Amino acid sequence: MTSIGGAGTSGMVDWNLAVATATRLVRPGPEVSRDEAREVVAELRRHAKASEEHVRAYTRMIPEGAEPHDTPVLVVDRAGWIKANVAGFRELLTPLLGKMQERRSTTPGSGVLGAVGGKVTGVELGMLLSFLASRILGQYETFAPATRDLPAGANGGGRLLLVAPNIVHVERELDVSPHDFRLWVCLHEETHRTQFTAVPWLRDHLQGEIQSFLAATDVDPGTVVERLREAAQALTGGRPEGEEGEPSPSLVELVQTPEQREILGRLTAVMSLLEGHADYVMDGVGPQVVPSVAEIREKFQARRARGASRLDLALRRLLGLDAKLRQYRDGERFVRAVVDQVGMEGFNRVWTSPNTLPTKTEIAAPAEWIARVHRKADS
Repeated sequence: MTSIGGAGTSGMVDWNLAVATATRLVRPGPEVSRDEAREVVAELRRHAKASEEHVRAYTRMIPEGAEPHDTPVLVVDRAGWIKANVAGFRELLTPLLGKMQERRSTTPGSGVLGAVGGKVTGVELGMLLSFLASRILGQYETFAPATRDLPAGANGGGRLLLVAPNIVHVERELDVSPHDFRLWVCLHEETHRTQFTAVPWLRDHLQGEIQSFLAATDVDPGTVVERLREAAQALTGGRPEGEEGEPSPSLVELVQTPEQREILGRLTAVMSLLEGHADYVMDGVGPQVVPSVAEIREKFQARRARGASRLDLALRRLLGLDAKLRQYRDGERFVRAVVDQVGMEGFNRVWTSPNTLPTKTEIAAPAEWIARVHRKADS
């Protein structure tokens, strides 16, 4: 097995064991013949290329004739998604884990935890990744360093991942046109790719906010490990709930100091913007190029809302995924309201600098963002 970014064990987490566990436990994808699999991969690549033109024309984020830094499109299976995300998590979490390791080293009996603790956490993280790996349709992965197996754009750019077996699974579950659904998914994910390639400062800004959030963490390592264990146990029949039946706090909620709450508010706002913008563009372009877009949207929204099971709902809560679902809805409303008021060019002022990003309050009150950004710019 290829080592993820160097040595497999990094104190608190055995990253290679996380990959091995996740790839061993992840559910097999839908049954397809070898020829069908080749066709799915080829069609997703064609749709990704076509989506690039559609999204750029609709969003007008990239001036005509300009060539932003390009980033690769990778059609992957579930194991490929796992490897990419473990590499990204490791890149982002190394400072936090180093801090937690130092804190744990001063705890009596910490020597016993050492490698054993890292392996236990690696297994539990792998269990969670195996759960998520069968649910993600696509992702713009921006933080993992480039490797031979995981190429990236120039100057630290990311890569677009399209998870072929999951796309096939959902299009069959929804009973929609495979051709239309694959293009529809590509439109959403290509919007994320355009966001990061057209806005050079966005990746560094997000990484800086996340690192600031992690640097402000002051939490007992055992508490984080316990939450990981609760989530992992849920996959084997446990209950990720408190003694009184109340849901346990999400992993994000566990590590909020006052400083972190401010940072988290900014992160929530920007993620709502990015997800809502992608949904808005997907629906804006869709009617012209995806004949059955209305049917797909209706069925997909219903699927999002109901979740797959009680287990899904519990894990969404514990991992903070329920917040992500709200980001799609709130962010799309923000984008639609702003475009309706000031047009696409007016909306695109949001990408000028970190100072023109909406606040969490402005996501819920688009008129306040318009007043702040447009009055200041036009005065």
